[in-house]
Amino acid sequence: MTTTIETTLTLQGVELPVIRKGSGPQILMLHGGDGPVAHLPFVERLAEQFEIIQPIHPGFAGTPIPEHFDNLQDLIFLYLDLIDSLDLSETILMGFSMGGWAAAEIAVMNIRRFSKLVLVDSVGIKPGGRFDRDIADVFAISPAEHIRISWHDASKAPDMSVMTDEELQILAANRIAHGLYTWEPYMHNPKLPYRLHRIDIPTLLIWGQNDGVVTTSYAEAFRDMIPGAKMVVIPEACHAPHVEQPEAFVKRFLEFASS
Repeated sequence: MTTTIETTLTLQGVELPVIRKGSGPQILMLHGGDGPVAHLPFVERLAEQFEIIQPIHPGFAGTPIPEHFDNLQDLIFLYLDLIDSLDLSETILMGFSMGGWAAAEIAVMNIRRFSKLVLVDSVGIKPGGRFDRDIADVFAISPAEHIRISWHDASKAPDMSVMTDEELQILAANRIAHGLYTWEPYMHNPKLPYRLHRIDIPTLLIWGQNDGVVTTSYAEAFRDMIPGAKMVVIPEACHAPHVEQPEAFVKRFLEFASS
């Protein structure tokens, strides 16, 4: 098992935990609303060939939300400071769901720091009309429905019945932070589609075939807004293909990274 190192950086008064794992070319990995991913098997596999750099979004995993934070833009600019602080260069930028949205926003502003971009079941755009439900309202639906649209195999979803009180508190806090970053406008930036043309590095969208939060049609619309972007679909997976099908996910990523 590769060594995991967690440090805390202070950026413009914000204390930001950063997890580093493995060695080699760097991947800046931005987690989604389910929380940090550095402990998952797919990261262990990638850490055999890459150095994983995963910041923990303020408000997640028991960390505080800075008083002046009220939307995703605050997170994006925090990470622009992080990128400069770490002096990243030729790094692969990867984001999951909400983290994919943040990654796309970062890429249109600071593309020269990165060699490639990977978006995994990302939110961030609204391809349909004003009254079209492009993105499932994960804050309004029942827990059972949330599991149904997010997991191909429900047994792989987090099981709250076996969580400790501390774990449940962290889960609740994660949900609050997720809502703060993504609520208004819900899960997208209306201006982002007009900026995605600035991404001129190789880009791959990896999507779960049965994702009910953001469907593969949504993914195709996202792909078509980024010049030259490619898309791969992973069977028997929904919104978290990196969790449900880690071997297929790693295979697809490595093919892209080495191309």
